[in-house]
Amino acid sequence: MTAPAELTIGRAVDWRFAATVGERLARPGPPATEYTRRKVIDDLTSAAKAAEPLVREVTGLDTGGDAPEARVVDRPEWIRSAAESMRVMTGGTEKPRGFLTGRVAGAQTGAVLAFVASGILGQYDPFGAGERGCLLLVYPNVIAVERQLRVEPSDFRLWVCLHEVTHRVQFTASPWLSGYMSQALGVLTHDSGEDIMRVVRRFADFVRGRGEFGNSRDDPSASSSGILGLLRAVQSESQREALDHLLALGTLLEGHADYVMDAVGPMVVPSVATIRRRFDDRRHRKQPPLQRLLRVVLGIDAKISQYTRGKAFVDYVVSRVGMERFNTVWSGPAALPLPAEIADPQRWIDRVL
Repeated sequence: MTAPAELTIGRAVDWRFAATVGERLARPGPPATEYTRRKVIDDLTSAAKAAEPLVREVTGLDTGGDAPEARVVDRPEWIRSAAESMRVMTGGTEKPRGFLTGRVAGAQTGAVLAFVASGILGQYDPFGAGERGCLLLVYPNVIAVERQLRVEPSDFRLWVCLHEVTHRVQFTASPWLSGYMSQALGVLTHDSGEDIMRVVRRFADFVRGRGEFGNSRDDPSASSSGILGLLRAVQSESQREALDHLLALGTLLEGHADYVMDAVGPMVVPSVATIRRRFDDRRHRKQPPLQRLLRVVLGIDAKISQYTRGKAFVDYVVSRVGMERFNTVWSGPAALPLPAEIADPQRWIDRVL
């Protein structure tokens, strides 16, 4: 899956401009006093530290040494960090290939980042500063969601940290994961120079509903509708394969984090049952038409389904073979579940264990 270093799509984006546009378009956070702001920042910093040994104990994953402190940020700070991380992931440079096209692509990217910035609670960035990546927690969004759900703030803050710290543990205990992701992303963002007429024909087939891509009986993530279907319709074979690998990996990572939240939660989060119920209701709540459209375009609903399918995979495997043998999944790329195995975990057990 290794892609040539040149001609990546990331070099077509002016990433600094993307960050500037995103910051200008970002909605302000919920109103909060200085005391509330300081309190949530302190609570999230402490909760991230407290979550680390809990996650290690439940998962049995060894990260070695003390975890670096989380960065608790506001929406503009998250946008700047996300733009820089995307630049690194996609092989971008400080200067785009073309000034005008770079600005246009940067404006589009910035608008997307501004939309996402209003909802994301936290993120582990394996490509962030430092050898161990960077854990970001977006405190205005934590305040907004805990108010919306009417849950105990201290419980909710630790609950959120359990999920995000699990991602840090996953990548720290399995250093090869970031390289695996980089390779797949390199293939996805590489300008293959494929004959444009072949791409157009595939796109036309997709529009007419005759596309051969997606809609796989074995892989529920390969949907023929929405943004994933469109992506697969115009991609080369190697890019579709890379996308499938990333989707399967993302489903595993998110499902494993949700499993850990529920496994640790009852021990340290007294109101975990209420938080989970209200949070899941919020995930599936009907949105206004424009917001629903953006969620489809950005693949947010597809990501939500990753949590459900990924957790079902982890639940099944751990219940059959235990956590220690499940952890074989982190031993290397060959042990990762194939797309078809996410829906049928027994196939993964039969192949790997």
